Amino acid sequence: MDLYTLTNTNGVEARVINYGAHLVSLKVPDRNGRFADVLLGFDRREDYEQPNPYFGAIVGRYANRIAGGRFTLNGINYQLATNDRGNHLHGGIRGFDKVFWQGQPSEPAGRGSGVTLTYLSQDGEEGYPGTLKAKVTYVLNDKNELEIRYQATTDQPTIINLTNHAYFNLADGGQGTIVDHVLMIAGSRFTPTDKASIPTGEIASVHGTPFDFTKPTPIGARIQEDNEQLAYGRGYDQNWVLDKISHELSLAATVHDPASGRFMEVLTTQPGIQFYSGNQLDGSVLGKHGIAYQFRSGLCLETQHFPDSPNQPSFPSTVLNPGSTYTQTTVYRFSVR
Repeated sequence: MDLYTLTNTNGVEARVINYGAHLVSLKVPDRNGRFADVLLGFDRREDYEQPNPYFGAIVGRYANRIAGGRFTLNGINYQLATNDRGNHLHGGIRGFDKVFWQGQPSEPAGRGSGVTLTYLSQDGEEGYPGTLKAKVTYVLNDKNELEIRYQATTDQPTIINLTNHAYFNLADGGQGTIVDHVLMIAGSRFTPTDKASIPTGEIASVHGTPFDFTKPTPIGARIQEDNEQLAYGRGYDQNWVLDKISHELSLAATVHDPASGRFMEVLTTQPGIQFYSGNQLDGSVLGKHGIAYQFRSGLCLETQHFPDSPNQPSFPSTVLNPGSTYTQTTVYRFSVR
């Protein structure tokens, strides 16, 4: 297992391992210049090989859920591995988070330090058609931006949806809760789900609901409201439809911790973002410094295509064909306020 450390001239540091292409550490300053790791995870690299909630992992070949693990592509029915209440989640039983990638340090000209990781996913792996060549590049620049670039090609028609599953706590790295973090999501619609977290196919307005984060709002302000969608996930665990038209890199979300002053912007080329408020954390996982990660001690902002898109014709397509290249970019930009 290899560990890659990226640094910039401001003292910001990111660490990546080649197992699951995990982002395992991200140290950024608060308003007083004190650096701290804002990611949940483990001190020991080997702990990432044990069952855990995808801390900092690259998940794929398809992030999020596919109903029943089934989809039809070009008239052919496919059955994927099922690992979540009879559904397919984050690539299946042995997804991209549980394999070794090939890493190569890179020094992009004028762009800071980086590492590129590649993985060859064979035809039939977890039930997916086509041999897929996947590449993920992490770059840390002097603007205090961590950029994640995704690329993939295939030799047969297939589906793909890659993301990073980092858990953030801008205050204390997971010792406390994230309910006082102030969140903005640049999306006025979301995709409601059933009780198994599978989209119903509806694209609903957030207006007048607890899902309206179009203006910066504390995460805990409405999380206890009597709402069916909140009850299904014991909090937030939904996909927001971003208010964008094109594939261009644009602002998807911001998170502010008033106590430390840390401010994070999330920019992406993706059409959606899954906001998860750490509702399944229950103290059973011992993380960095022996911290038992408790209920809502971390949040995820997973830039993505929508869950179950292969079975929802009205959702943006996740099909990748031979001769085409899958490309997506997400940037986490850090500052203080």
